[in-house]
Amino acid sequence: MLKSCCVYSVGLFSVLILIAGISLDLSNVFPNLLNSIVKKEVVLKNGTDSFEAWKNPPPPVYMQFYFFNLTNPLEVLDGDRPAVIEKGPYTYREYRPMEEVEFLDNGTKVSAVNPKTYIFQANMSVGPESDLIRTVNIPAVTVMEKYKDSFFARSISALMTSSSEGIFTTRTVGELLWGYEDPFLKRLKPVIPELDDMFGLFYKANATNDGQYVFFTGEHNYTDFARVDTWNDERQLDWWTSDQCNMINGTNGAFFHPVVTKDETLYMFSSDLCRSLYATYVEDITVKGLPGYRFVPPSSVFANLTVNPDNAGFCVPKGNCLGSGVLNVSPCKQGAPIIMSSPHFYQADEKYVNDVFGMRPNKDLHQTTIDINPFTGIVMQAAKRLQINVLLEKLSSFRQTGNVQTVIVPVAYLNESVVIDDVSAKKLQAVIGKRNVVVNIPFMLIGLAILLGVVFMAFICRQKAPESSAAERQPLLNS
Repeated sequence: MLKSCCVYSVGLFSVLILIAGISLDLSNVFPNLLNSIVKKEVVLKNGTDSFEAWKNPPPPVYMQFYFFNLTNPLEVLDGDRPAVIEKGPYTYREYRPMEEVEFLDNGTKVSAVNPKTYIFQANMSVGPESDLIRTVNIPAVTVMEKYKDSFFARSISALMTSSSEGIFTTRTVGELLWGYEDPFLKRLKPVIPELDDMFGLFYKANATNDGQYVFFTGEHNYTDFARVDTWNDERQLDWWTSDQCNMINGTNGAFFHPVVTKDETLYMFSSDLCRSLYATYVEDITVKGLPGYRFVPPSSVFANLTVNPDNAGFCVPKGNCLGSGVLNVSPCKQGAPIIMSSPHFYQADEKYVNDVFGMRPNKDLHQTTIDINPFTGIVMQAAKRLQINVLLEKLSSFRQTGNVQTVIVPVAYLNESVVIDDVSAKKLQAVIGKRNVVVNIPFMLIGLAILLGVVFMAFICRQKAPESSAAERQPLLNS
């Protein structure tokens, strides 16, 4: 009797455990519990791993620059399309710690600056910083564009003629990036004192910061983790012609909140682009064995207002709109006719690709990507790719422009990339491993229930019928 009771108890336990496992799986108890825990733990405050990683990011960041060497300057002045040859990469190790960190509003916000220092990596570059590049003379073109309608125009043109100054120049990689004293600007400075006689694409950007940020810590709401509250004490930009385009949205692109879902849109503010942008999910990926979601900025981010009406505010001056895939950032670049795009005009109108010989847009090489671990929000791999272009056009006040056609000429593009380091990857792997164990508890219970069920059935099948007595074995009739 006791043996039968134990056997049926096993059967009952298997059914109860099976019901519990299925119920826990359907109700998502453990995933929801873990998500709730990580939402509370991933906060920017002293003593947390997330704060230390935010303050001094451990993975190495590399900045690669690719230049477009102009091969036919005389033909361009005669009206032909520019022909360029890509040269690069020129690689720099980028250091970007947070400094002047100060907590505000009872720990709900944190103020900091983010200086960036670039160290040249000769072994990862195609040549030294002394390599020569022929490109657009951005200082001269900027001055011409700025004063084309003023009474200074003819005087400036005459000065350019006497200085043998044209719309193209040849400079070293180091000069183009970090700055050089421009003789033309130096001669103009006594007449136009506000001019800086130094020029470089990243002049004053090495070992300096792009302004003061105030970030939310995520203390009140996990979705606010590392989100920018103010930049240089402002919550709005003033370069664009609509409130929507002037909004400062999202993080600085280096950190994102935990528990990222596939259907959400990730917002980022980029001081390089002078605007906010966004990225959407495209596919699942794996980085060093770690699972992640890949997010990329869709084509709508830089689309013309006919494709995306929300971008109407990026038409500057108001109503002066370019095609899709390019952004006029002259309002935030001291009036320089700088146009930003993806490298090789990837996702831009075909016109811009065809206007310059040598453009070969390639998704794998020229798309900006962000690979995020969805549970922790950690960026496991990323590549920010931007191209710097200059708008060239014929100006009647300056004979130096010759018969040049209106064209957007590529100067250089950058690839700022990062891959999670091995130490951080091991830590993240341990976190994911623990999560997987807890999340799979319902399936473990279901497995245990099935095992007990098998044991129960085996006991039932092996049970023997009770033996009959001698009297019961006697025949009913005797012959």
